[in-house]
Amino acid sequence: MEPRPSVIQTRLKDVNRVIAVASGKGGVGKSMVASNLALSLAKQGKKVGLLDLDLYGPSSHLILGFNPDGFPDEEHGIIPQEIHDIKFMSLVYFSEDKPGAFRGDDVTNIILELLAITRWDDLDYLILDLPPGIGDETLDVISYIPQTEFLVVTTPSKVAFGAVEKLLKILIEGKLPLLGVIENMTRDSSEYISKKVSKLNVSYLGYLSYDAQVEDAIGDPLKLLETNLSKDILKVSKKL
Repeated sequence: MEPRPSVIQTRLKDVNRVIAVASGKGGVGKSMVASNLALSLAKQGKKVGLLDLDLYGPSSHLILGFNPDGFPDEEHGIIPQEIHDIKFMSLVYFSEDKPGAFRGDDVTNIILELLAITRWDDLDYLILDLPPGIGDETLDVISYIPQTEFLVVTTPSKVAFGAVEKLLKILIEGKLPLLGVIENMTRDSSEYISKKVSKLNVSYLGYLSYDAQVEDAIGDPLKLLETNLSKDILKVSKKL
């Protein structure tokens, strides 16, 4: 019998809440939302962890301006390194930020290993930055961390929401904890997304205005916290 799933729950026993930032579509700013949410919660005095589970394009370390130089310390498991009061762990430690191709059982094995060996200890929130789509990583999180609450990100685009809606329906049909939907990169006020979300009986948590200053703030968490995007995410975080 595979022992790692039971080890995962032991690793998470002192974590109060696990929130996965997910989307059925790439390019909606999911990693930016996850990183800013972690920063915002930490700024409020919460004990926060951030785990980047994107095998193919991890980017949380770039957003936070963190260079994973060497492997984290190990003592009865891997101890996440801290950046701006966030305990941070990423698959980039394994890949060394090099391109990789994974499939099927390889993906599940990597996810299992990372979840089983990481020591989070006492946390108020563990934020998971999931890859886009509805692939093995998302399904593995559902399977191995059933207490995960999902925060789904979309943009005002009808194309983007078409993919996001599929993820929402899977979460709804599976009766999985669903916190709601955030609309990102909104230029003009529109009720299209909020109406679509309401029809699914899902909470619409608000929108994040498009902020041209964000790109210049990437890599500088203190500067990120001063952007309008971060201020909008602060409002959302208080609804959690």
